[in-house]
Amino acid sequence: MSFNRFQGTDTYLVTPELRDAVNVAIALQKPLLIRGEPGTGKTVLAEAVAESLQMKLLTWNIKSTSKAQEGLYVYDTVQRLNDARFGEGDISDIRRYIKLGPLGKSLTSEQRVVLLIDEIDKADMEFPNDLLHELDRMSFSVAETGEHFSAKERPIVIITSNNEKELPDAFLRRCVFHYIAFPDRTIMADIVRVHHPNVEEELLKQVLLRFYWLRDLPTIRKRPSTSELVDWIAALQRGGISTYTLAAEMPFLGVLLKRENDVEAVLAMRN
Repeated sequence: MSFNRFQGTDTYLVTPELRDAVNVAIALQKPLLIRGEPGTGKTVLAEAVAESLQMKLLTWNIKSTSKAQEGLYVYDTVQRLNDARFGEGDISDIRRYIKLGPLGKSLTSEQRVVLLIDEIDKADMEFPNDLLHELDRMSFSVAETGEHFSAKERPIVIITSNNEKELPDAFLRRCVFHYIAFPDRTIMADIVRVHHPNVEEELLKQVLLRFYWLRDLPTIRKRPSTSELVDWIAALQRGGISTYTLAAEMPFLGVLLKRENDVEAVLAMRN
């Protein structure tokens, strides 16, 4: 089977290992499960895949209260009741009250799409198991109408996890897995240059030195991520901070650290 290959984009740098994981998942028509600490580009990966392959992106943001059924469809009984009370529309046509969710839309789409199931580990333990049939068969039924839908074009499914909960073995067996390691200094420098192409090399050197020093501190509870580093550099540039100042101080620390205890710990070490 031939398929379009993902190579990354101008704004999303991809390692050979991640690129291969994406393409293997596409070739095998299996969901790609991505793990990694916050800020390693898990969510943005789906956007990059959609952009690279010129496909529409559908996003299902998972919450602690999310149910698998909601991703397929919901039956809007409240709207039907209101229409019955006020005489608007044909309430006998139940299909009018079936609202497809992101997974349902991806399985009924005429064109192949990218479906992002973001932070699946936020939901309860049964949530992944409740998706097994639909992700295996790429089909679902609407009980209220008796309709059955099968995907004409199997979506490219990308699932992210922050590893807050262990996922069931039965679910893991159906996925291609990849862990996005936190970038080293060389890769991080390349990432920064994508977002800040005009960054001064000496400033970049000083920034990375302090950024990785912060991440290595054992007292830091929430280590700064890539996105926070990019924001910090923007703040330094707009604030006109020189490399000389940066060598002696750490201005705008609140851009990097988001916990009061972390900020206090760093300030105490530098005083």
